[in-house]
Amino acid sequence: MRHYQNLQGQSGVVNYAIADDAILVEFKKGATYLYTAALIGKENFDTMKQLAETGKGLSTFISQHIRQLFNRKFN
Repeated sequence: MRHYQNLQGQSGVVNYAIADDAILVEFKKGATYLYTAALIGKENFDTMKQLAETGKGLSTFISQHIRQLFNRKFN
């Protein structure tokens, strides 16, 4: 997992990991979510990937556009 830069300073995201067609996102509250391009769509996946690598806006994008479209939740 890579540390999320959190350039805005208010993100709930702590770490992330990107694969060819999936992204894991770990939040401050301890839960980690798996999102796949097959479930959320390639455009949303590409946006999440870009936001994760940029370190800005990932948590907001997830809450506004992805919501509960995760494949698995790890505690």
